[in-house]
Amino acid sequence: MRKMKKTLLCLALAMAATAAAQEATYVSEVWSPDLGNGKYKNPVLYADYSDPDVCRVGDDYYLTASSFNCLPGLPILHSKDLVNWTIIGHAVRYALPPIETPERPEHGNRVWAPSIRHHNGEFYIFWGDPDQGAFMVKAKDPKGPWSEPVLVKPGKGIIDTCPLWDEDGKVYMVHAYAGSRAGLKSVIAICELNAEATQAITQSRIVFDGHEAHKTCEGPKFYKKGEYYYIFHPAGGVPTGWQVVLRSKNVYGPYEWKTVLAQGNTNVNGPHQGGWVDTTTGEDWFMHFQDVGAYGRLVHLQPMKWVDGWPVIGIDKDGDGCGEPVLTYKKPNVGKTYPKNNPQESDEFNGYTLSPQWQWHANINEKWAYHAGDKGYMRLYSYPVPADYKSLWDVSNLLLQKTPAPNFTATMKLTFTPDTRYKGERTGLVVMGRDYAALALENTDKGLLLSQVVCPKADKGGSETVNESVTLNDSTVYLRVKFTADGKKIKESEGGHDLLTMCQFSYSLDGKKFQPLGKPFQVREGQWIGAKVGTFCTRPAIKTNDGGWTDVDWFRITKK
Repeated sequence: MRKMKKTLLCLALAMAATAAAQEATYVSEVWSPDLGNGKYKNPVLYADYSDPDVCRVGDDYYLTASSFNCLPGLPILHSKDLVNWTIIGHAVRYALPPIETPERPEHGNRVWAPSIRHHNGEFYIFWGDPDQGAFMVKAKDPKGPWSEPVLVKPGKGIIDTCPLWDEDGKVYMVHAYAGSRAGLKSVIAICELNAEATQAITQSRIVFDGHEAHKTCEGPKFYKKGEYYYIFHPAGGVPTGWQVVLRSKNVYGPYEWKTVLAQGNTNVNGPHQGGWVDTTTGEDWFMHFQDVGAYGRLVHLQPMKWVDGWPVIGIDKDGDGCGEPVLTYKKPNVGKTYPKNNPQESDEFNGYTLSPQWQWHANINEKWAYHAGDKGYMRLYSYPVPADYKSLWDVSNLLLQKTPAPNFTATMKLTFTPDTRYKGERTGLVVMGRDYAALALENTDKGLLLSQVVCPKADKGGSETVNESVTLNDSTVYLRVKFTADGKKIKESEGGHDLLTMCQFSYSLDGKKFQPLGKPFQVREGQWIGAKVGTFCTRPAIKTNDGGWTDVDWFRITKK
């Protein structure tokens, strides 16, 4: 018994150490927005934190973003100065309802455009599931635990939800509609919630129609300042849109509008959809995204000021009340100077839980992985692919993270132990999007075969082809992919705002000398998300009582 208690104590201490390590300062080799001279550069998050929203509680800032089908969902990022951010957890840990949903990625579905708020000592996150309605979770501590999701307002097509607690005790929720589900878009609506913010108690009333001036208005965020209600919302579409603000002295309107941020003469296309936040020193700031295709929707920080009861975001060079984005600017005055700190990227797998930068591609199955922190590796068990499998696009147990910079290298070390009873188990390094490419290590009739595979139009049912293969005698291998964006744009017919991003795969048996394998691959975004990079371990869709595994020793993001 004494030995067991000692073991449990050691395990608890190790897990606590893991949690502490996740909060420790991490400075990226490949992208750090803090210039170290009192200024910052945009984007402050060169990663796909789509549809960001932010709130301040005291001296602390918290950000969340769309996570769609990826789990853990609803990432929670923390900052002290709005420039240096780190991931502290997720509001949805394991599964999104309905839990009975088959283990298959629901690409582009589930968590759309959340909002994060703090009210009466509790944090709230609202989001829209386009197929189910408006959901909410809450927590006293942003690190968790968070409550189970509550369906606040059922309804197909209800998206982009945000609450507002009024001075009279009433609670309201603003939202948009997804035309693909609701048959209507380009409008903003408001309903009233109960005091607990767990249930809509009125029908939604459309308060703004953007069809004429602001088509595809969506992503509303709700605020009250002085005697006015304000709704900040994007319009014009993700790649090329702009930011609009509505205001009214009545919660249900009528609302007048003003365009307050647009691309102007900058190279920041579609600057919109985000949140307003202030500092304890009285400054105002706005965080929003820019869509750059393969890398997803990157987060920018813009100065903001109030002029004649309207916000002006960015720099208003011509004095028309509509600003342009900044690329570099003076850091927010938060009363102190904080060290550089960036979202986690590299992983030595020395913990007992999944590090927060990683996400699976669907609701999590507890049988996918063993986190052997005491042994210094993560073991991924091979898991059967779906019976109608066409490609890795159909696979849930892809363990992936966001791309963190325009130019970087991802390298991993793994040891593959396939089941000897059958062939076809695979593991490797994958760059995942609508098109994907991978270095796949497979047990075959010829032994271990390492191949560079590509799958064009995976989202349309495409199949893998093999560019090049080599036979390996060693089950331990180092796999690498190098991302390069040289600033060129993809031709207009394919989305001219997107950076042309290429990657090249290579491998090594000693971790020193790497050999290129296959052809350069043009990286492509996923369904509403940027491309991701990571690993997997699968086996054929055959009935077996066990399978093989791969032990991932480490995964590192570097400049070269």
